[in-house]
Amino acid sequence: GASYGYGLLWAMVIVTVCVGVVQEMSARLGAVTGKGLADLIREEFGFRITFFLMLALTLANLANVMGEFAGVASSLELFGISKYLSVPAVAAFVWLLVVRGTYKSVEKVFLIACSFYVCYIVSGVMADPDWQAAAEAMVRPTLQLDSGYLTMLVGVMGATVAPWMQFYLQSAIVEKGVEQRRYAGSRLEVIVGCLVMIVITFFIVVSCAATLHVAGRRDIADAADAAQALRPLAGEYASILFALGLFNASVFAASILPLATAYSVCEGLGFEAGVNKKFREAPVFYWLYTSLIAFGAGLILIPGIPLVRIAYFSQVANGFLLPFVLVFMLLLVNRTDLMGQFANSRGYNLVARATVCALVLLTVSLVAVSFWESR
Repeated sequence: GASYGYGLLWAMVIVTVCVGVVQEMSARLGAVTGKGLADLIREEFGFRITFFLMLALTLANLANVMGEFAGVASSLELFGISKYLSVPAVAAFVWLLVVRGTYKSVEKVFLIACSFYVCYIVSGVMADPDWQAAAEAMVRPTLQLDSGYLTMLVGVMGATVAPWMQFYLQSAIVEKGVEQRRYAGSRLEVIVGCLVMIVITFFIVVSCAATLHVAGRRDIADAADAAQALRPLAGEYASILFALGLFNASVFAASILPLATAYSVCEGLGFEAGVNKKFREAPVFYWLYTSLIAFGAGLILIPGIPLVRIAYFSQVANGFLLPFVLVFMLLLVNRTDLMGQFANSRGYNLVARATVCALVLLTVSLVAVSFWESR
């Protein structure tokens, strides 16, 4: 929003359709097979492929965890709280939440956290955006062949249809005990979640487009700077709500990302996993979860580390990894011996394959344009 105004809103409409289809496939795979995505990949494609996929996922997710702790640091610095206090405190909270909780208690905390996203909606309305321009931008695609714009597009896709989400959702469906006969409720949850996602994202973008972009504040040093810049442009309360929304979103994702990684790696490599298990029952699961939080939070405390760049490029890393994950999902969900009557329809395959092709094309274009600009 700060960099390109309303210009990228059109991508969010397409991305919402993509994430809806991909997440529904993930939930369906979990409900029908009773197994997590990493587990299925290991069984169907072998240990070696699974190992390298899990390694890439872990590295990308470590960058994502750093990005979320960067959001914690940035949002609370606006209120004068040093990152050397906020980051360790939040790291301890998210660790205790999962290690001492059960699946049901963790899920309730996550659902409460979701309700705080309304802060972004209020902040967006208070920014007084050009609603007509925003509406037109959602239905009028524009494309710029420069590395910054293409990197942003890959990042938007990577942040929204993130690889870790598919692993986490399928693992959660399995741990929750969702079966074929109860699948309709989970499918509805996926659809509602995707619709809420685009509404929240729309208001985040328009609040920054209507204020920062219009005022020429297009190079934001960190997220606290974005919230700070909103103050004279949209008012004190809009600035505070934006910062609170960022803090909530960052804590929320800082809990889920290490959890999703621990689920995926343990399933893929054959270790016990699950929030309902005790530390001694699933030591690898909990130690991996702990390590990701410790490293992600610890690296953010390095003086002078660029917080927003870390958050931004962690999503770009997701965009690079996503096509590989989607290919495995498509191969699995089209297997009638695995899925029976729940195998993919032609329409689902069309959207999923188009998503893979678009991401590959974007990635190749980004590399080509970056090489050309560096000459």
